[in-house]
Amino acid sequence: MHSLRFKPKYLMTARIFFITVFFVYLFNTSVFAQDTLSIDFDSFLAKALENSGQIDYQRQDIELAENRVDQAKAQRYLPNASFDSQHGLVPGIKSNDPNLPEDEYYLDPNLINDWDNWAIFTRLQVTVAQPLFTWGAINKAVEAAKLGAEAAEYELDATQSELELRLFDLYFSYVLALEIERLLEEAQDKVNQIERQLNEMQEEGDSDLDDSEVFKFEIFKSEFEIQKAEVFENMAFVRDTWNYVLRNDKNEIYEPTVQFLDPVAANIESRQFYQNAAFSNRPELKALEIGREATETFMSSLKKQKLPGLYLAGYFNFANTPNRPRQSNPFIRNTTNYLSGGFGFTIRQDLNFFSIKASLERSQIELNKVTYAKDAAQDGILLEVNNNYRTASLANVKVEQTDNALVTSKRWLRQEQLDYDFGMGDAKDLIDAMRKELELKLQLKQYIFEYNSSLAKLNKSAGIPLTTLVTN
Repeated sequence: MHSLRFKPKYLMTARIFFITVFFVYLFNTSVFAQDTLSIDFDSFLAKALENSGQIDYQRQDIELAENRVDQAKAQRYLPNASFDSQHGLVPGIKSNDPNLPEDEYYLDPNLINDWDNWAIFTRLQVTVAQPLFTWGAINKAVEAAKLGAEAAEYELDATQSELELRLFDLYFSYVLALEIERLLEEAQDKVNQIERQLNEMQEEGDSDLDDSEVFKFEIFKSEFEIQKAEVFENMAFVRDTWNYVLRNDKNEIYEPTVQFLDPVAANIESRQFYQNAAFSNRPELKALEIGREATETFMSSLKKQKLPGLYLAGYFNFANTPNRPRQSNPFIRNTTNYLSGGFGFTIRQDLNFFSIKASLERSQIELNKVTYAKDAAQDGILLEVNNNYRTASLANVKVEQTDNALVTSKRWLRQEQLDYDFGMGDAKDLIDAMRKELELKLQLKQYIFEYNSSLAKLNKSAGIPLTTLVTN
């Protein structure tokens, strides 16, 4: 039996495309064409993650954590360095002793301000302190900051794994939509064939044709049109979502390399396997564990900050005022005109013990919080793995049993088609058989999608990369 396969959706899409190009050509000097390219899952995943604002947002946490590392490292070299300057107008001074040199004005007890002589006063002060020995407080602070940056990277991995799971479903949603489109096209041929046969029987006045069969067929056609509309709308939604996720400056449109939806080539392992993998691989647990280590290391740094530290300190002071001469006696310093500096060793001790104690208590609370969070996360992950394992196992059974039922339905439809062609069957039985086969085909593809998705969720909950499920 030969049948023609019409694709009205593709024909309408082509008409719309060429009409659009025609009007673009009329109103523009150039025509921009969209290239349709095939893309495998790995490339789809890479492009989608590159365009993800969620990933960019999460990366800022890593940038902040790395900035804290730089801040902690900066405490190793001249953490206490300051520069200060003062400027203003001051009057000069004068002595009533004409024989007294200017650099010995300090000997005149009767010096007075010269209010007719004003000058600009400038003072510069520089102080520095370089830590030499702090009992490892600075190194512990740097180590804690590095651990915090590592924890932020694991948090990014957790966010990315969640996004990869959604992208997995999106990629294979397109494949599912393509499969359902083909099934509906195939079913449309059979519907058209039955409709032609019913029309011929009505025209010939065949007494074997019951009006109830015609009514049931008309109802079936209406339900079938609803299914077609749902599929076309779903396909439009999936394509729009794809275009957004894979947006690029080259105006390229993508479609999946995989055209047929089959169960992934991976077997379901034991429940214990996924539980052990989850506790070893989940980035959330790694982030919490690293966060705990970072908090403990920071607490160690705080404890060491309570101890006195050895520093090498230095200073440089310079002041200049033209109308106030510098004095020659080293024990006499004119605060408006002098030059001094020096360096030496110093011991510094933070005496704000109450603040340090409060900081330690806060860190202990944060440490307890991280510990409890890890325990809670392990409980949640265990439940997640068990639930996903149950769902994947059930989906596997659905695929196997629906496939068996589809084999039986094909035999039933073939038999009803033969009976109907030879005038031994009725349209009702043929429609029932065709409807059941179509339902099972659609259901099988949906169950395959659910099985693949549930296995992806199971792998994600166990910390296993999703790319291991896909063979392009």
